[in-house]
This record gives sequence, structure tokens and C-alpha cells, in this order.
Amino acid sequence: MTDVTVPRVDAPGSPSTTARLLAGAAARIDAPDVVLALSRDGVRTVHTGGSAEPGPVPRERLHHELGSASKPYAGLLLARLVAQGRVRYEDRAADLLAPGLPVHPAVRRITLRQLLTHTSGLPGLPADFYPQAVPRWSTDPYGNYPADRVVRAFLRARPRHRPGTRWRYSNFAVSVLGHTLAAATGTPWEVLLHQQVLAPLGLGATLLRPGPDGTDATGHRRDGTPLPALDTGGFTAAGALRATPLDLLTFLEAHLGAAGPQDPSMTAALTEVVRPLLRRGWRHAHTHTLTWFQHPSPYGPVLFHAGATLGQQAFLGFRPGTGLAVAATATRRVHRKDTFVATAYELLTETP
Repeated sequence: MTDVTVPRVDAPGSPSTTARLLAGAAARIDAPDVVLALSRDGVRTVHTGGSAEPGPVPRERLHHELGSASKPYAGLLLARLVAQGRVRYEDRAADLLAPGLPVHPAVRRITLRQLLTHTSGLPGLPADFYPQAVPRWSTDPYGNYPADRVVRAFLRARPRHRPGTRWRYSNFAVSVLGHTLAAATGTPWEVLLHQQVLAPLGLGATLLRPGPDGTDATGHRRDGTPLPALDTGGFTAAGALRATPLDLLTFLEAHLGAAGPQDPSMTAALTEVVRPLLRRGWRHAHTHTLTWFQHPSPYGPVLFHAGATLGQQAFLGFRPGTGLAVAATATRRVHRKDTFVATAYELLTETP
């Protein structure tokens, strides 16, 4: 295990309390590569470790697959486009994607807000996704399902619930949101996200495709077998991002007001995405913002999102009231008795 010095870190010398905390947390995660990064009021501590030997590029500077932790970026993009007056949360996706085309009445009612907040009534994935994905489930389930097929599946969908009435997590819905925003602005999703989110926040090490050779973390199966880079096919907005843990901290720090002067539309968007928006679950105990899960903690509300691909995991979270942010990555996904998310969540909620 090693503690890594990066810009804006704790003062050198004897190990800090935060460094010891991260080292203890990393020891509980079984993965070839682990990065735990914590920012407190812009002061960063990063711990790297894992069972594999470190490579030539430091772990905290490798691009890690974010999976569903890509969704907060899609949410911030939508919020910024709304702040700019280019779209509205209540715009209907079908009207923007295929104006005038006959669709099911429930599909016609689905709004951009409902797509992002998992209240559209759409299933987690299109029904016809599984026949082509199951034979390649452990290697490449998404790659053969391109963008035009996602859009067609949406336009012929039959939502299971009336839009806006129930919460159901849906990669399908957020992917449709991405294609809808691209259509509404006449800009490819990758270009749109870069222009509106990545470049303004200085996220130069956040990508939608694999980086140059040697700059990407390699995911692993539970048995240690390495996996190829993820291809998300047409589900780009829901899970295609790759980022270094340092860039993840920069993204989180922007939500804590540490990103410096901002365009008014970015400031408005960063404010909007942390506002509590809906409740669900038993006794409505689970709170959500436009794009983050929100839970209570001894130190005030925490906002977070986790993600996983076939062989990697990521966790992003911050505490608006205390200036604390946690970014974590690991290069193995263990489906049972996995400690990664629980450990990162504990750092976010229990760190004084």
C-alpha cells in the first residue's frame, strides 16, 4: 500500500489521521488495484494499493471505468442546458427525438426529468436487449446494441407504469435522455458533454472512450482474469465515462463550490443537482436529487452514486455541509460479500 502525494495534499511528515484512515479502509477491499481519494475543503489525500504490483502509470492517474457513476455527469449536463434555456425539464423526449411519429400515449408523456430521475416507467433495459446480450454477458453485453436501436426501442416501448408515478432504476431511460439531448441540440453526446461539463470544470482526464495505451485501468473478474475495456454501445449516457480518481475529486469539488469562478448557467446547474427532489421506498425514507442519492449521516446529508462495469467499480460522494468529498475506484467486481461500496460509503458518512 502507498500513500500518494498529489496537488493540494496534506502537509508532509508523519502520516496524517486521514492517510491512516484511507490505508485501513483500502486494506478491507480485495482488488488488484484500489484508489481511495478524499478531499476536505480542497485539501486532498489519496491512497493507492491492491494485490497487484503497481504499473508504470500511478493508479490515481489511470482512467477507471465509472459505469453508472457516469449518471451524475449526465444530470449536470441536463441541468446546465436547462439553465441556458436550450431545453426544459418538462420537455417530452419523444417530441424531441421523433416529432410527429406515432408512439404509445405513455411514451409520449415521458419528460426529460422523468428519464433522469428513473420515474419514466421504462424498464432497466429494453426487452429485446437480453437475447443478444446473454451469450456475451461476461465479455461484451452492450457492444452490439447501438444508439439507433436504443432510440427505436424507446419509441416502440410500453411503459410498465404511468410516467411520474413510480421509481425504477433504468439504464435504458438515462441512455434515452442522452440521445434526446443530442437530438435537441444537434450535437453528438460526446461533444455536448465535453463542451458543457468536462471542459468547463477542467476535467481533462475524463473520457468517453479508452485512452491512449497504458493509461486505462484494467478490470478483472473475481478469479483475477483481466477484462477488455467496456463498450457501452448505445447506452453511453448511462455508463460510458472513464476518469482518473484525481478528476473524480475535481468533479466532486465543483459541487462543493471549490471550482472557482463559473459561468452563471454552470453555477445554477451545480445548485440544482443537489436540491432534494423526490422520495421513495418504505415511508418515503429514500431521498433523491435530480441525479444523486441522498442519505443522512452524523455530519449532515451526504450525496453519492456508485457504478460498476464487468470488472471495475467506482464510488462518488460528497457532504455539502462539511466540504468533504470521497472518490473510490477498484479493478475487480465481486458480486457477493463485496466490501467496496460499503467501505467507500463509510468513509463518506463516518469521517469526522
